[in-house]
Amino acid sequence: AGPALLAWPDAPVSAMVNEEDHLRLQCLVSGLSVVDAWSLVDRLDVGLGSELPLAFHHDFGYLTSCPTNAGTGLRASALVHLPALVLTKEIGRVLEGMDRLGLTHRGVEGEGSRFTGNFFQLSNQTTLGRNEEDLIEHFGRTVDRVVEKERDARQVLLNAGPRMEDLIWRACGLLRHARLLGYRDFSELLSGVRLGVSLGVLKAPAIGSLNRMMVFAQASHLDEAAGRALSAEERRCHRAGYVRTVLRDAGEASTSGAAP
Repeated sequence: AGPALLAWPDAPVSAMVNEEDHLRLQCLVSGLSVVDAWSLVDRLDVGLGSELPLAFHHDFGYLTSCPTNAGTGLRASALVHLPALVLTKEIGRVLEGMDRLGLTHRGVEGEGSRFTGNFFQLSNQTTLGRNEEDLIEHFGRTVDRVVEKERDARQVLLNAGPRMEDLIWRACGLLRHARLLGYRDFSELLSGVRLGVSLGVLKAPAIGSLNRMMVFAQASHLDEAAGRALSAEERRCHRAGYVRTVLRDAGEASTSGAAP
């Protein structure tokens, strides 16, 4: 049988069949809710494990196609926005420290992808020799430390005065008025707007709206909205139009007092 994707419309869980492994379970939740995500996946894992002959070794745990996933088979990840660490040039030191603590980092799209929009995907490297609860606790504690470093760096940026405000308002202005936007340019500009909202320089749009924009400005979503496969140039045009509409609506809602 070929590969398949199973998704539940009323739950944040999905399962990939016959991809790298015969079965891979996934749960996506907002915030650093690693324990909640693990709880949902664990329930699904127990149910499937009672029906399927999963490859399990008494000493090595789950046997997977890639040896780095063997053992618990657990890969916890968090997508974090770290613009202040990038702007203050502290990101390299922080990521090196994180590597020493057993976490790895990659781009938004996973292994081998580039870093865009100052978003970093942080994941545990070790799956063997520790139980799931220990892995999750260590992962959450380490990511919390990275987030705290980002908060400290943002306080430094708040003291930068007009230079910081110019970066934020310039990004906002370009997104509000651009007629063509590639996804990489869009991501970098959106990072500036997101930072502005987080620092209180901008009152809108809300972070939730920015999250949705980051998803729906991607190529396949634009094609779906247009009802056809767009050319690269058309996609840049549609993306810019979509972004202008979202920012315009957010600005109107903010002015009327309907949004923060």
